[in-house]
Amino acid sequence: MGQVADTMTEKLKAAFAPDSLNVIDETNQHHGHAAWKESGETHFKVEITAASFAGKSRVERQRMVYQVLAADLAGPVHALALVVRAPGEA
Repeated sequence: MGQVADTMTEKLKAAFAPDSLNVIDETNQHHGHAAWKESGETHFKVEITAASFAGKSRVERQRMVYQVLAADLAGPVHALALVVRAPGEA
């Protein structure tokens, strides 16, 4: 992983103590799109499962993640796709 992905991973681990976490750099899938950079680390997918999300709606869960990653979204990250689950959800 790159520096941006590492930073995002650490922030998410600290905030949610996830059961599982994948931070995937999908920049190469967006070649030529807005904010694409050859250096990468502009477009990400985060898959996270954590007890913190139990009982929360999809929108509430996404807002929780956006809050933790606000500085990254205001800086190097142009796009973020989220899969946010509570334990036991498919």
